[in-house]
Amino acid sequence: MNGVARMSENKIVLIKRKTRLEELVVRYNTIQQAQFYIERLGADFSDYISEDLTYRKAVETAVIELSAVGRVQLLERQHVPNFIFGDEDTVVVVGQDGLVANTLKYLREQPLIGVNPDPQRWDGVLLPFTVKDLRLLLPDVFRGRREVREVTLAKAELNDGQSLYGVNDLFIGRKTHVSARYLLQLSGTAEQQSSSGIIVSTGMGSTGWLRSVLAGAAGIARSAAGIGLAAPEAAAGLAGADARGRLAWDHPHLYFAVREPFPSRTTSAGLVFGQIGSHQPLRIISQMPEDGVIFSDGVESDFLEFNSGVEAVISLAEKKGRLVV
Repeated sequence: MNGVARMSENKIVLIKRKTRLEELVVRYNTIQQAQFYIERLGADFSDYISEDLTYRKAVETAVIELSAVGRVQLLERQHVPNFIFGDEDTVVVVGQDGLVANTLKYLREQPLIGVNPDPQRWDGVLLPFTVKDLRLLLPDVFRGRREVREVTLAKAELNDGQSLYGVNDLFIGRKTHVSARYLLQLSGTAEQQSSSGIIVSTGMGSTGWLRSVLAGAAGIARSAAGIGLAAPEAAAGLAGADARGRLAWDHPHLYFAVREPFPSRTTSAGLVFGQIGSHQPLRIISQMPEDGVIFSDGVESDFLEFNSGVEAVISLAEKKGRLVV
């Protein structure tokens, strides 16, 4: 091995995911059957093969490059939630952006390096590196010579002790996204609501789901006013956002937005948008007899049950994500 080999005895945990082709083979048992299914729909199966080969090669190269520096443990995406990361581990994700976000929330401030396996295919806002960068990059990370950006996380904690973190956002509502009933409490104000769910966004997630909700609210308000309908005012711009509506990844607040609130004799629609700070959590008491859930970052399969009587406290997480840039 070269001069930088084994410079750290701490693990380098390499996170990978299944490709679209691998997922199809799991579903249809063989590549041939997967190909029949895709081509019957008129899609180009060769694109699936090309993506799979490129990704596999990227992972193989990453293992080689990282093994020249330290001990490597390869970990599949589905095992991340139950994996125990060491305090001194360094985590490398061969992703897309979603895999980076969904790994970051399970870390305890270990540095994470996002690697783009196919720059010709993926833009990768959270993937500033390629596999060829790793051999030179890791020694700098070990020595603390690389910039690390902190990322504010959201946390949902239930009164039964369960908790879930979010890197981009949290969703609170019904599993099927139909009407959810709950009591919402913020800064001494409480309101019974019925809606299609609540979105809580971090600074990193401010250009995602939350932006879509706000854009929809603003557009509906303008159009309704244009045809003479009374409409609520659109939510104001996010404090601290740049000209493109983006918040810093370490922004010190979360924002929540209620989707499609329905005012009635027993429910209101006044407390539908606001800011969550370090001393100002959002409290939600579920009134959903079944199918109430809280999930984060678009992963509906990884959720907390949130049914009648359960209280959730939504707050800034006590930990930060750390992304190497």
